[in-house]
Amino acid sequence: MRYKALIFDMDGTLVDNMEYHKQSWIELFKHHQLDLDYETFDKQYHRGSLVEIMARLFPHISDRETLREIGSYKEVLYRELYHPHIKPIEGLEVFLNQIQQQDIPMGVATMGDQHNIDFTFEALKIGSYFHSTTGGHEVERGKPHPEIFLTAAQKIAVLPEDCLAFEDTRSGITAALAAGMDVVGVSTMFDKKTLLELGCVKTISLYSELNLFDTKDF
Repeated sequence: MRYKALIFDMDGTLVDNMEYHKQSWIELFKHHQLDLDYETFDKQYHRGSLVEIMARLFPHISDRETLREIGSYKEVLYRELYHPHIKPIEGLEVFLNQIQQQDIPMGVATMGDQHNIDFTFEALKIGSYFHSTTGGHEVERGKPHPEIFLTAAQKIAVLPEDCLAFEDTRSGITAALAAGMDVVGVSTMFDKKTLLELGCVKTISLYSELNLFDTKDF
């Protein structure tokens, strides 16, 4: 393998969970009586860290701790909704095992918080595959800024340009490319044609597609 490390986004990349995040946002809007539909939210507000998003939704709140608490409530809603349904994208564990057998370090770079990381890792039993995780609570600037991917690469002591990232969203792909990484697009949000147009070097729907050839082809 020509890459020295793999760095994965989590939501929509390790698990196909974006519909449950959408539902939790809608519940949050109702709880706070926000007159906002999800499509408008996704276009105008849904970028950056959770605190950055909350600051846009609640411009009258300046206290960051209060914004964090609102964000934490939203994530509790998400975990409650997704817990009965959580499962990995098909072929994930086989692929992670293949990479681990080649002694290639793997990390996670997600805008999710530590609770969501722990929730996902515990449910899927995949924590042992990863050398490090980097969550949105650890960075100042969220995707599409490259900070989270640069931090993830630094944690595993590999240059960003030697890392291959796995991502599903426009902001995530932009962030990984800005960090100097090649990107494999996972088609949970966009079709493969769009992912290639966004700059991905390869696209997959399922990780089992990567088992069709020797992973050294990377």
